[in-house]
Amino acid sequence: MGLAELFVIAVGLSMDAFAVAVCKGLAVKKAGIKEMAVAGIWFGGFQGLMPLIGWLLGSAFSEYITKIDHWVAFVLLGIIGINMIKESFEKDEEKSCGSMAFKEMLTMAIATSIDALAVGITFALLPEVNIGAAVGFIGAITFILSAVGIKIGNIFGTKFKSKAELAGGVILILMGLKILLEHLGIITF
Repeated sequence: MGLAELFVIAVGLSMDAFAVAVCKGLAVKKAGIKEMAVAGIWFGGFQGLMPLIGWLLGSAFSEYITKIDHWVAFVLLGIIGINMIKESFEKDEEKSCGSMAFKEMLTMAIATSIDALAVGITFALLPEVNIGAAVGFIGAITFILSAVGIKIGNIFGTKFKSKAELAGGVILILMGLKILLEHLGIITF
């Protein structure tokens, strides 16, 4: 697998994390270097870790993982999206959605990296893949795009506040639905 192919895979895998980071950026009061780094580390770390885990599991378990990955992503993104929508209607200025708390970031990082686990299993079937380089590249690309996503979301969020958070919640639910429908073969993009 060449560098160009690996780059395309890395960018494709990072798009879910980027979208979630944008939504997360909508909810934070100020997106500084710390918030950008936290999001980048969580999302980039999990996007790099999941292909490694998938690669280690190998092809023996691929049929079981690929059968449920879309359901797990759908449920997790749906729960996060519903929570964001609910919080967009609350008057409280201090919304947990804008926090970088361990539990919330862990949930989001897992939800956005489920597909990367399946990619890692695919890597195990391709002998020409350098797993170290692939994991590093995927993690680095996702780190950068997630950090940028936080800032982009924050710029829009400061102008639109709760409407932007509502939109972010809807986007997450739609992303989960898209993942589910693609894996069920109902839609293709």
